[in-house]
Amino acid sequence: MRCPTFLMVLPLTWVAQPAPLAAEPVATTRPVAAAPVRLDAKDRHEIVARLGEALRDRYVFPQVGERAAAAIEAALAAGAYDGLADAGAFASRLSRDVDAVAHDKHLKVWSAGAPPPPPPAGAAGAPPRAEAGIVRADRLSGGVGYIEVIAFPPQPVFKRVLDKALSSLAGSRALIVDVRRNGGGAPESVAYLVSFLVAPGRPINDIVSRVEKTGDFTRESYRSLPTPVSFARVPVYVLTSKGTFSGGEEFAYDIQALKRGTIIGEVTGGGANPTGFVDLGHQAAAMIPSARAENPVTKSNWEGRGVQPDLNLPADQALAAALRRAGAKGATEIAAASRRQVFAPRSAPLPGSEAALRNLIAGLAAGKPDYAALAPELAAMTQAHLGDLKAQFSALGELRSMTFQGPDMLGGDEYVLRFANGNRMMALLLDPAGKVLALSSARPLP
Repeated sequence: MRCPTFLMVLPLTWVAQPAPLAAEPVATTRPVAAAPVRLDAKDRHEIVARLGEALRDRYVFPQVGERAAAAIEAALAAGAYDGLADAGAFASRLSRDVDAVAHDKHLKVWSAGAPPPPPPAGAAGAPPRAEAGIVRADRLSGGVGYIEVIAFPPQPVFKRVLDKALSSLAGSRALIVDVRRNGGGAPESVAYLVSFLVAPGRPINDIVSRVEKTGDFTRESYRSLPTPVSFARVPVYVLTSKGTFSGGEEFAYDIQALKRGTIIGEVTGGGANPTGFVDLGHQAAAMIPSARAENPVTKSNWEGRGVQPDLNLPADQALAAALRRAGAKGATEIAAASRRQVFAPRSAPLPGSEAALRNLIAGLAAGKPDYAALAPELAAMTQAHLGDLKAQFSALGELRSMTFQGPDMLGGDEYVLRFANGNRMMALLLDPAGKVLALSSARPLP
């Protein structure tokens, strides 16, 4: 949940470093399952060694990281993993074993040869189309405004879209913020959304981060910022579900701690430890939490407990309850409650995204990407994986067409790519200078 730098991780999908996101770009066409990865004893030993090292060096609670590392090393030595040649099954077993020690919902291990880690309990299926995490904004009866936010991408991306969406609701006499499908994101973006609801300069949340390979910690504090419009003087209702997770939970927790709104819905998922990506080799990876949230009011967070709503009821009843509280006619679905939708995700790509993706694919296929066109961290990871990338894209052959599918929920542009030897879904995100900040993996399509 610290300011995430989005990195390309192959053959996985969007990953933030660190970022408690529980989502990936939305595909409109069904991806093809990845080929299974097989592991031998040496491979398993190397994965356990790297995971153990990461737990000891990075996990936010050093003593817990030490115990988790010792547990998987002991299991390996005892032969508990000997029959796990399937990489997906091995990754799932490692996840269970570290979770048995850490009980941390952000701590996950997975393999590229298996489906990604499951979403938090209670999360819905594929998320809706969104732009920079924002699905829609609506004016409802009685002067009530509504906005649904399902992710918190980096603040420069989020701010541009959020300013537009909330400005369209200026003058509302009450505001409903729906985070029932929110999987998390960047804390500075959470703080920016809170900023619309409070006066500038209010303390919102702290992130306490472990200094790698030490027992020392740093603290980063987030405060509210000036916004183009303000809802600081109107009633606020926040809708939650069991699937509300991480940064989505932080928003609800912050609003509750500041006594700035009413939380309506279900107890949230209970994940408050910011996480970061670790490459374990052999197409295996882990998310290792290296920090914890600390609210300046409560001096605590929602880890393991979730945010407790002020009005606890099933998530599908939360909107109707919020509308009644706001003095408007109740409705369980936003489409029925809406008088006028005033914001929807854009239908055209951002300037330069198609050209940037074409140039990057051509460079990867030739083994000569233009590193100057990439953000520094992405350039470094591209260079580290160049052999695999060149093999992947050169094997696909000629790029015959690119079709824009829409914005993805992290603020990037998603495309269907048709090559001579296969179809792929990819998304990329440009920074304000036009450099490629992040790239999803090339997911096979039928």
